[in-house]
Amino acid sequence: MVSKAYRNNFQRKNFRNSNLTTRADLNFVNADIRGADFSYAILSGISFNNATAGLSTLWETILIIFSFILASTAGLISAYASAFIGDLLSSGINEDSFFGFASLTTLIIFLAVILYQGLSITLVVLTGVVIACLVATMAFLPTSMGTLASGAQWTALALAGVMTGFSILAVATAISRVVERFWISVLTSILAVLGALLGVLFGTNNESAYLITVGIALVIITCSIYVGWEAINTDKKYWLIQTFAIAIASQGGTRFHGATLIETNFAGATLKCTDFKSAILIRTCFERVKMFDLIRPGTTYLKSKEVRQLLLTKQGQARNFDRQDLRGVNLEGANLADASFIGADLSEANLRDADLSRAKLSQTQLDGTDFSGAILTGACIEDWGITSHTKLYGVKCEYVFMRSPTPGDPNPRRKPDNWNETFADGDFDDFIKPLVDTLDLYHNSSVDPRVIAIAFKQLAENNPDAKLEIVAMEKRGQDKFLLRAKTAPDADKSQLSAEYIDLYNQYIALPKVDLIYLLAQKDGQVKSLEIAFRAVTKGLKEVAETPKKQSTYNLQNAQFAGGLVDAETVSAQQIGGNITNYTSEQKQNLVEAAKEIEALLQHLQQTYPTTSSAEKMAVVARAVDEIEKNPTLKARVIGALKAGGTEALKDLVDHPLINILLASIEGWQEAK
Repeated sequence: MVSKAYRNNFQRKNFRNSNLTTRADLNFVNADIRGADFSYAILSGISFNNATAGLSTLWETILIIFSFILASTAGLISAYASAFIGDLLSSGINEDSFFGFASLTTLIIFLAVILYQGLSITLVVLTGVVIACLVATMAFLPTSMGTLASGAQWTALALAGVMTGFSILAVATAISRVVERFWISVLTSILAVLGALLGVLFGTNNESAYLITVGIALVIITCSIYVGWEAINTDKKYWLIQTFAIAIASQGGTRFHGATLIETNFAGATLKCTDFKSAILIRTCFERVKMFDLIRPGTTYLKSKEVRQLLLTKQGQARNFDRQDLRGVNLEGANLADASFIGADLSEANLRDADLSRAKLSQTQLDGTDFSGAILTGACIEDWGITSHTKLYGVKCEYVFMRSPTPGDPNPRRKPDNWNETFADGDFDDFIKPLVDTLDLYHNSSVDPRVIAIAFKQLAENNPDAKLEIVAMEKRGQDKFLLRAKTAPDADKSQLSAEYIDLYNQYIALPKVDLIYLLAQKDGQVKSLEIAFRAVTKGLKEVAETPKKQSTYNLQNAQFAGGLVDAETVSAQQIGGNITNYTSEQKQNLVEAAKEIEALLQHLQQTYPTTSSAEKMAVVARAVDEIEKNPTLKARVIGALKAGGTEALKDLVDHPLINILLASIEGWQEAK
């Protein structure tokens, strides 16, 4: 093998906990960093272009010796276990041969499942079989049943030995493949066979069992070597072997464990057995790196083979990355046309000059994401999570869709609305910017306009510096409502969201009558808000009874602005009005009047039919007569109408005929 010329040799150097951003004397471009330790180092902006990371020469030698020892041991164990089966099968037709055939059958199934389904589940199943055999031996086969007990024990030991030898040899083969020396892999296999022959000699004294034992051992060794070989070819079925082998090998590889790799450049580098566990990977460049599948990724986004391939090639057209954690990925200039990122986290990602034509960005988190120069024509941006830190300078976009497409509506809510119009250069940034600094309060069920109005007004009074201003309200679907408010640029939207939830929980727990009086005690703007909310939420499910102190509103992402209000909405720039506060006497009068009216209507409804409109009108007429006959009740109703109006009585009286009754006596509030 021809040795590579390196600009600088940092093999096995220790840079642990160092801040290398200030070390101008260090140049890692085209350098040898095999075995170097950069754990918890700060490497922001450092370039490792074409560097060679991975195993140091010393650790490679140790791994080679280790793989030889493992292979020999695995061959010995496999053959010794096979000898148990061979002895059972060669014992003639008796109880032992039964256990021999049972062991052989189990072994064949074990190998077949491994080759077709993978290793991890098979090992679990086989472990269960071994345990079952041992339990059966101890619990159900007392020592007095010597032959049966002995056969079951031999079966359990044979399967346990096969499982152990198979796994060890697969790991040994995978380690030899990681070292990347073909002759080492061949020698590992030869040592496994030699170990197996030695195991046969020690494992059986029955000459008739030699041939059976050798045959079984060679089959086990062959399958094990195949699995170890395929594991390093990144076969998903054998990920357990691959992960274990790389974890062992990377102990002596280049370590970036916990390192800060913000905008660090690994373009063209060789990263075999490099440890990235717990590393901070923000806009880190991995373009054209080599041996990317042999890294130790930990829980970073590098654990996904699909993401690694995307970082390598920058080709993600029409690929699905829904709900993946892609925070901080560097996809500058990538082809992501028609790709789907629904619910994914692309915060702090580098998407400069990327092609996101027709991409699905619904509910995608984009805090601090750089879209400078990107193409967004035809993208779906429903509820996307842009913030004031999202960079949209120079975005190329002719049109976008504000809703996700459906079979019945493949092009929903296009902007600009006119299909003959498109955004001019710079228009998209101006179009989106007003949506960035907004507080989105999203209600997903049980809408109560009164509580929303009071809670929002109180929130504004508690936070005057936030400069809360309602810009739009929107009904969404059958039971959802969105209230969007503009805020000051420096307002803490997360804190405002949490405070709104607390206020809503506080007010929604109040009895209905207390809500009405609280609404009256606020200024006229709150009443106007309630009326506006009712107009927008008409048809939504409302709270019918005194609610429990529990919010049903999803404000989890309220710090992000998303979408555009363009249908079933009400804008609320200037709202106002006057309302008279109640005195304690008026409050009591209103409550009593409401109770008596409700009781009267319920009594009449039980006495007279109310199926048709005429019958309902007749019941209401009788109710009016009854009120007329009762001067005290009539005076109380008139007082209630003057104090709170018909809306207050509507809210307090729970009866379907209240609207007709109030229409019939509407003129009473003008009485002297």
